Amino acid sequence: MMMICVPCDDDGDEACANCGKLGSDAVKLKNCTACRLVKYCGVDCQRAHRKKHKKACKQRVAELKDEQLYSQGHERPEGDFCPICTLPIPLPMDEHSFFMACCLKRICGGCYLASLISGMRDCAFCRMPHPNSDAGALAMIQTRVAKKDPTAIHTLGKYYHQGRLGLQKDMRRAVKLWEEAAELGSIDALYNLGNAYDQGDGVQLDKEKAAQFWTKAAMQGHVLSRSHLGCFEIEKGDYGRAVKHYLISAKMGYEGALEMIKNMFTEGFATKGQYAEALKGYQNAVEEMKSHDRDEANALGMRSLGK
Repeated sequence: MMMICVPCDDDGDEACANCGKLGSDAVKLKNCTACRLVKYCGVDCQRAHRKKHKKACKQRVAELKDEQLYSQGHERPEGDFCPICTLPIPLPMDEHSFFMACCLKRICGGCYLASLISGMRDCAFCRMPHPNSDAGALAMIQTRVAKKDPTAIHTLGKYYHQGRLGLQKDMRRAVKLWEEAAELGSIDALYNLGNAYDQGDGVQLDKEKAAQFWTKAAMQGHVLSRSHLGCFEIEKGDYGRAVKHYLISAKMGYEGALEMIKNMFTEGFATKGQYAEALKGYQNAVEEMKSHDRDEANALGMRSLGK
């Protein structure tokens, strides 16, 4: 008997998609675990129906993945917020915050300036004295690395990538550290692993694998990963999916994503409504990141230079 694959509820009396047997107290139907579109009375019927169901199942699984991809990660993660003023740090964060090797926190430019004006010379968050040398900063980070701190492990990887704090540039070592940090929950490590595979830097070039890392990070709120997924979709020629990613990034305060949607609108790949939505969302996000201290820091041209 040929059955049509249609969505079914979890607790109804639907029929087995293969043999048509109705669910009852004696016959317990179970959903297809992949797509949940149909139910079966047993493993034998599920196997017998597999060829007929395969196409619909695969399509629904892809739809479910997209639903998760575009519905999650609309809020920036905790590490994107200054621990002092609790406001989200402007993007890119490396240019608008100062990294503290002592506590591994990022302090926004406004709070950093305020601490200097108040006469504070120690860390504005944990009150530890700033390290007076690269070796001192490296020692602080390595202490945290030994305790399996994902932020410290990711940061050490970044310094191997950049060849900073007296370390010899070693991209393979950086990748190993990022892999460890990612397993421990570092979203930034996922982003950098994506970049490594996208560029073939320290690993074999693999665009699809890069997208997989960015996807994991984007679904946890990593803005640049989300924007990179937009670029990935443009390279594949899927402008509709690209716009969806850029919209999310723009609404989270990333100017680069807004510019991409503007360009796509000019070239006819995005609608006027989509650009208007992105612009409004971006402006709202930027407004939430403003403060008097940050305005003063910007006026003074304070930048962390990637620290």
